[in-house]
Amino acid sequence: MRKLIVVFVFFLAAGFIALSFGEIEQTLETLARAQPVFIALAVLLQAGFLISETAAYRALYRLMGIDENLRHLSLVVVAANFINVIAPSGGVSGIAIFVDHARRRNQPAGRTAAAAALYLFLDYAAFLCILSLGIVVLIRRGNLGAGEIGASALMALLCLGIGILIYIGSHSGEHLGRVLAWLAQRINRFLYPFLRRDYLRETRAHEFALEIAEGLSVLRTERLGLLKPFAYTLVGKILQTLIMMFVFMGFEVDFSTGTIIAGFAISYLFLIISPTPSGVGVVEGILPLALVSLRVPWSQAVVVTLAYRALTFWLTLLFGAAAFRILQKE
Repeated sequence: MRKLIVVFVFFLAAGFIALSFGEIEQTLETLARAQPVFIALAVLLQAGFLISETAAYRALYRLMGIDENLRHLSLVVVAANFINVIAPSGGVSGIAIFVDHARRRNQPAGRTAAAAALYLFLDYAAFLCILSLGIVVLIRRGNLGAGEIGASALMALLCLGIGILIYIGSHSGEHLGRVLAWLAQRINRFLYPFLRRDYLRETRAHEFALEIAEGLSVLRTERLGLLKPFAYTLVGKILQTLIMMFVFMGFEVDFSTGTIIAGFAISYLFLIISPTPSGVGVVEGILPLALVSLRVPWSQAVVVTLAYRALTFWLTLLFGAAAFRILQKE
C-alpha cells in the first residue's frame, strides 16, 4: 500500500510539472541571464530558510515533549512542503505527513499534529509582521488598493481563526471537536451537490480534535515556549525577503528597501490566499503588477518575479520531492 501511495504522489507531481512546463522553461531561460554570484547567495538563503523552518518545528516538538532527530525532521518538513503543493488542502496534506511519520516512529501523533498546527499559526503571525511593514510602504507611496486591503484582511482573519481554534483546543478537546465537526458539516453541505457524498467525516473530526488537544494543553503552562519557534519563523520571513533583494541585484534592477519589503509582502500574501497550489499562476500575475506600481519597469518586474519564484518555489519543490523519496526508503 505504501508503494502505491508513493507512485500516486509522484504521479501527481509529474502532472503538476507537466501543466507548468511552459513556466518552468521560461524561468530557466530567465535565470541563465542573471549574475551567478547573487543567485548563488539567494540559493544559500533559501537553504537557510528551510533550516529555520526545521528549527521552528524542532522547538515546537520539544515543547510537546517529543525528541526528534534533526536530520529526519528536516526531511519531513521539506517533504511536507512538497505534499502541500501537489495535493493542496489548506495545509492538511502536510500535517498528514508529520502524523504518518510520527506513528511510524512510535511518537504521539496528536502532539505531532499540534506542533504542525502551531507552526502554521506562528508562520502566519510572523508574516503579518512583515505584511504590516509592506502596507506602510504602500500607504506612503499611495499604492494601497482594494485588492491589497481585502487580501490583508482575509489573511488576518485566517490567522485569527487558527489562533482561536488553538486556544479552544488548549482548553478543551470536546469543544474543539464540536467546532471541527461543525466546520466539517458546513463543508460537506457545500460540496455535496458536486461530490454526491460527504467529503469529511464528522466523527473523525471529534477523534482528531481530542488527539490535538492533548498536545495543545501544554500551552496552558508553557505559553512562553512559543517565543523561540516564533523567532525562527520570523527569521525565515526575513531570509525570504533578502532572497528577493539578491534577485534584484542579480539582474541589476534598481530597488529601495521599501520596494523589497512591499514586493515580498504582496507575493507571500497572494501565495497564501490564492486558490491555486502555492499561488501558481496567481503570484506570477500579481507580483509584476505590484512591482510596476513600486516604480520597477515592467520587463524587469517580470524577470524578478520568475527568478524569485524559481528560488522560493520550484527549488523547494525539487528539494521536497527528493526528501519524500528518501523518507519512503527509510
